[in-house]
Amino acid sequence: MTSAVISGCCGKMGRVVNDIISQREDIRVIAGIDKVCQKYSDFEVYKTPFELAVCPDVIIDFSHPSALDGLLGYAKTNGTALVLASTGYNEAEIAKIKSASAEIPIFFTANMSIGINLLRELAKKAASILSEQYDIEIIEKHHNQKIDAPSGTALMLADAINESCGNRYSYIYDRHNVRKKRERSEIGIHSVRGGTIVGEHEIIFAGRDEVITLSHSAASKEVFAVGAVNAAAFIVGKPAGLYSMADMI
Repeated sequence: MTSAVISGCCGKMGRVVNDIISQREDIRVIAGIDKVCQKYSDFEVYKTPFELAVCPDVIIDFSHPSALDGLLGYAKTNGTALVLASTGYNEAEIAKIKSASAEIPIFFTANMSIGINLLRELAKKAASILSEQYDIEIIEKHHNQKIDAPSGTALMLADAINESCGNRYSYIYDRHNVRKKRERSEIGIHSVRGGTIVGEHEIIFAGRDEVITLSHSAASKEVFAVGAVNAAAFIVGKPAGLYSMADMI
């Protein structure tokens, strides 16, 4: 049976991950990591990974980018697999993740939802057919507590489209500052923040006299936790490398 540690175990997502794992027979939680927490389950909670009493097979992280250095350091020292499900990593932090994946298996994707990753593949296919004659716009909507904008998922979708089209696109985030007609070689990315929206992503292919729209809506954050737990079961035993939902599906 796979042994797992939940980093950020006392947050909303950490608790959902624990609940999902408790209903499975192939994986169990042996400890949690969180800076401030009251024990709420039968596992012990530690402030840092280096305080763990037992080394797990995998650490599932739903905490904060500030925890990255500690997680990477611990995982490289102990040969532990990582599932990094936190959002908001900057370019330097992503570079650290890619570098560490040369030594340990790391599952890293901007969105743990299987549906979103299917949307990504559909968007790539659509772009390969439509991009020459259609303008591409991405709209992402999230709750009013989300800090980063645009979302990592929106950028993941834009990057997938761009790569499928030879990386010829540039991204426009704030169109009111651009006092000119829309260029064919751009993808517009727009962010909406409000209420308790879990996550909605829409890709618009706008052509002459017709619009094709691909969209995904998450009804709860549980879909991300389910994906992360599946990723944890998938990555244990894999050789060092950087894995994503595309590898799993």
